[in-house]
Amino acid sequence: MAGDATSLGQAIQMGRLTASEAMEASLAAACRLAETGAIVHVDPTLGRTAAENADARLRHLPGGGRIPPFLGVPSLAKDLGGPFAGLPVAAGSNMLERRAAVAEDSDLAERLRGTGLCFFGLTTVPEMGLSLASEPAAGPICRNPLDAGRTPGGSSGGAAAAVAAGIVAIAHATDAGGSMRVPAACCGLFGLKASRGAIAAGPSFGNHLGGIASELALCRSVRDLAVIFNAAAGRARGPFADPWFAPSPPGPLRVGLLLETGDQYPTEPARSEAVEEAARALEADGHSVVPMYWDAFAASVATSGRALRDIIAVNLANFVVSAGLDAGRSERLTQAFINHGSQLEATALWATLGDAVHASHAVWSLFDRVDCILTPMLASAPLPIGSFPFDHDDIDLQIRRMTAFAPLATLANATGFPALTLPFGADDAGLPLPVQILAPMGGDRLLIELAAGLEREGRWQHRFAVAGIPE
Repeated sequence: MAGDATSLGQAIQMGRLTASEAMEASLAAACRLAETGAIVHVDPTLGRTAAENADARLRHLPGGGRIPPFLGVPSLAKDLGGPFAGLPVAAGSNMLERRAAVAEDSDLAERLRGTGLCFFGLTTVPEMGLSLASEPAAGPICRNPLDAGRTPGGSSGGAAAAVAAGIVAIAHATDAGGSMRVPAACCGLFGLKASRGAIAAGPSFGNHLGGIASELALCRSVRDLAVIFNAAAGRARGPFADPWFAPSPPGPLRVGLLLETGDQYPTEPARSEAVEEAARALEADGHSVVPMYWDAFAASVATSGRALRDIIAVNLANFVVSAGLDAGRSERLTQAFINHGSQLEATALWATLGDAVHASHAVWSLFDRVDCILTPMLASAPLPIGSFPFDHDDIDLQIRRMTAFAPLATLANATGFPALTLPFGADDAGLPLPVQILAPMGGDRLLIELAAGLEREGRWQHRFAVAGIPE
């Protein structure tokens, strides 16, 4: 495993190293691996203070007192979403100068800190999160630590690169159109886009995006994912009712198997084969496999792309006006999204939102005959740096490029269903072969259980150890 947040937290609790020593190891790794472009902002004082507080808490903890699972474990927040007190978010944009940090945590940030995580910086994102690569003009260009010529994905690309490289064992991430799952898939990590309404998004709801966005973390193991999900899920206090987290169905599951993603967005054979092998592993555990076909998904996928385009454009246009930003300082493609959002008629947006509701209903119908659906996550290996340029104003081209790379990424966002990606093997170049599992609303813990079973197959090994893990 080369270490995860759980093992680092246990080492700190057992006294094999202090939280301060773990923080110094992460700070040193951040400096040593700066060429990955994973981190856009570092605050050593913030990190050291958090670590010192964790050490003090351990020293003065009363006998039998509960120790948070990740107490003293260094971590990073994403330069989008949150916010996290003490960290100045700029969303990868020159429109937002990295000025004074926010004074208070979001509800989610407070819960993540409650697990014991010690935040010391921000990870790289594309401008305003508008890409499945992380190469903002404001810099830095984020590179995949498994192959520096390729993207680690986006928009949580910096988070994925930092975790895969071992700078930290776990990092905050967000997902509005595959932004957490695509980077996880590119870098051999675990990422869960939770059921709509499961994860706290207040009090500002600045990254709400009409319900398509969700926040959590990128992880190196299923056990880390389970811990962070349990800490963050439920009691979200709006705007939706908390989902009921369904127990796993008794007996064997009916696993829907989708191997192909249509002629317009074909998936490479090696990646389809990984999905098929994952299905065989689930069959060996006693589950049954039900073949499924692209025709049942194609219309909902197209709707999801339009919903992503219109919702983020309107949200961005509103944000630029309300925050008094100069759109002329943004990248060309970002300006095109802003223009689309400012010119989109309310009736057109309403039609898009209505189509998304029907897409959600269509996906619900798929679960009438299966308990979960196993699909490809990426259509190809992580793409070369420069594959998602911002030097044009064709927003539909950007959506098509993103859909071609990750055909089923936006489906879970637009429809609200939980989706989890995990690595299930490596290709000839040593890059991960990811798969995705979708479940009915509230089936998040079922996804975690299934991922744990597939993780035990041992098909993927992390290349880099976590900074600070004692040998």
